[in-house]
Amino acid sequence: MVQADERELKLIEFFESKGFQSQSINGYKVIPQYTEIENEIESLYRGVALRNASHFGIIELKGKDVMDFLHRISTNSIIDLPKEGIRNTLFTSEKGRIIGLTTLLNFEDYQLLFCDRHSKPFILAWLKKYVIADDVQVNDANGKYSLLELRGPQADSYVTMICGNVVNDMKQDSFKIIHFENMLFFLAKIKDERGHNKFWMLGDLENAKRLYNNMIENKAPFNLNLVGENAFNVYRVEMGIPSAPNELNSDYNPHEAGLTEYIDFKKGCYIGQEVVARLQTYDKVQRKLVGVKFSKQVSTGNQFNIYNENEESGKITSIVNSAKFDGMIGLAYIRNSFLDSKSHLNIKDENNEIINISIQPLPFSK
Repeated sequence: MVQADERELKLIEFFESKGFQSQSINGYKVIPQYTEIENEIESLYRGVALRNASHFGIIELKGKDVMDFLHRISTNSIIDLPKEGIRNTLFTSEKGRIIGLTTLLNFEDYQLLFCDRHSKPFILAWLKKYVIADDVQVNDANGKYSLLELRGPQADSYVTMICGNVVNDMKQDSFKIIHFENMLFFLAKIKDERGHNKFWMLGDLENAKRLYNNMIENKAPFNLNLVGENAFNVYRVEMGIPSAPNELNSDYNPHEAGLTEYIDFKKGCYIGQEVVARLQTYDKVQRKLVGVKFSKQVSTGNQFNIYNENEESGKITSIVNSAKFDGMIGLAYIRNSFLDSKSHLNIKDENNEIINISIQPLPFSK
């Protein structure tokens, strides 16, 4: 474990050697900002955004029963995932609450699960709890791999320039091994949260460093920028993307979080299946993840309860200051009975001042 942690820090140290400042979040390091945050957000919407994603949780599974095991205990159909295939799946508790959202890559001889770093210890414990007689080995793989992510409307064209026409031949939600300019890495083409392509470049530390240098030296004519976690968090909220621990945790279920596309309602049982299915069948979902806009400035570091007059009606889970949408916006879980236009919703800030909020559809739009 110590060795993995040391290896994991090397990519952050590499970015630090380039003059970028890191910050510790919940015990792991990230780069919060590389350049002006406006430039970074601009790349996410109109260019190519390069993000160091090595702080994601990475879990390696080995054994002949892995695919059957994951199929039995997670929400999506896994058993039919082909070699070099990618699929998102959720782990839910016996009560149908969210343990974690994961992305599975099938290497055939082994599998990798990627998740939010906050969710990783819960998912690791959940997997180990249910490995009984199965031929399944579960290992923490952070530090073994380095991960770079490319997003944005120019990402397809940019990755084609870097990797060649193999990108156009790849199906969405698949990956290939790439040999390029004395570099070796896996290229994954993945459907993002809004249906567009994003790309993961997965390799060891030295190949990741060479890949980064190559991309920075060969970014013209593309609007490519490094994107830190501050800019990505603003973009995430604007796009209505739930994240752990704010929106994805054991207080909420997949219906409330808007994650039912990662549930196969036709497959057999999985842990939490009865509750999740009953919520759909009998229309018992009590609240929904929505966007909110604040009438005044509020602290981005807090979570607030929402009220309709004096009746509690929901909870703010994420807050950012959005230049694109002219002020403070956020994500919130709000009870269905308060989602109509007649509800007058507000929060009380840290000074006990009442601040009105309005409900916005996701993703945010002008």
